[in-house]
Amino acid sequence: MKFFFDYEKTELASIFDPPFRATQIYKGVYQRSFDDFELMTDLPKPSRASFSEEWNIKLPSVHRRFDSIDETRRYLVRLEDGELAETVYIPEENRDTICISSQIGCALACTFCLTGQLGLTRNLTPGEIVTQALIAQRENTSSRGFNIVLMGMGEPLHNYDNVMKAIRILHDEDGLNMSMSRITLSTAGLLPAIKRLAGEPMIPNLAISLTGATNEKRNELMPINRRYPIEQLLDAIRRFPLKHRQRVTFEYVLLRGITDAPEDALHLVKLVKGIRAKVNLIPFNEAEELNYRRPPDAVVERFQQILIHHNISAFVRKNRGNDISAACGQLKKKWADEPQNVSFSH
Repeated sequence: MKFFFDYEKTELASIFDPPFRATQIYKGVYQRSFDDFELMTDLPKPSRASFSEEWNIKLPSVHRRFDSIDETRRYLVRLEDGELAETVYIPEENRDTICISSQIGCALACTFCLTGQLGLTRNLTPGEIVTQALIAQRENTSSRGFNIVLMGMGEPLHNYDNVMKAIRILHDEDGLNMSMSRITLSTAGLLPAIKRLAGEPMIPNLAISLTGATNEKRNELMPINRRYPIEQLLDAIRRFPLKHRQRVTFEYVLLRGITDAPEDALHLVKLVKGIRAKVNLIPFNEAEELNYRRPPDAVVERFQQILIHHNISAFVRKNRGNDISAACGQLKKKWADEPQNVSFSH
């Protein structure tokens, strides 16, 4: 049986006869949340029966859901082969955020990220990426709209083709109709894929996980830097096509005594000067498996003020979902099967 969510509308139009059935079914699944062809009364009855035998339009099941005291929700989504994809729903004041994964685990082994300890199990298919967003959307119907960030498990550009296909599916006007300005792809700096992304006809917002502001620091924290040094990465970012008023986001994790000193801030200023950019400062989310520590708030504020003083837009990302291991860098399929004193459903 084919997994409907793996297919773009143009692909379906070449499969279905007549082709306009693709648009009908797309709207039924994505906009009306139908998970049974019998509910699509605009389709002929014989077609509904045959489609039901060929196509799976049901979302994957939620293995467990964890609810944070700050209303963040973390989902372990069970895939067909039994693997678990991680998704995080973050309610915000104006527009909520759905953080989705692109891989099971990650091959890049950043030392401050729990996902990096897992290694890479496999890439997610386009449909496995898309359905994470749908699960979070349908479970949180009171949302006033949402952004999608590819900042969950995995390096999105390591799974380039499937990720870009998923983005096109999410963007389709007969699907979720997500504006590209509402989708952000975060990368640790996979340089050839960044250059390839620059040539796409439709490009989501780009975020760069930077953390170290020198090659020495970044080599230690993010092994990918040994292959694609920081100067090459920043050169590619300077050449990256940006729309009017669009900016590249640099994500910088503040690790106590390692990346939080004033000289680190000044190195960062030199790196991003002249780039249409903003910096998201992420005070490290501590985990018992990692030896790094979060800097004191005063140190975080001092770092931010140095950037602002040099006319760099800098924001401190609020810690969300830490109590359910849903915070940035904490996704590790934790508590998948073990009973824990954590609120969850499903």
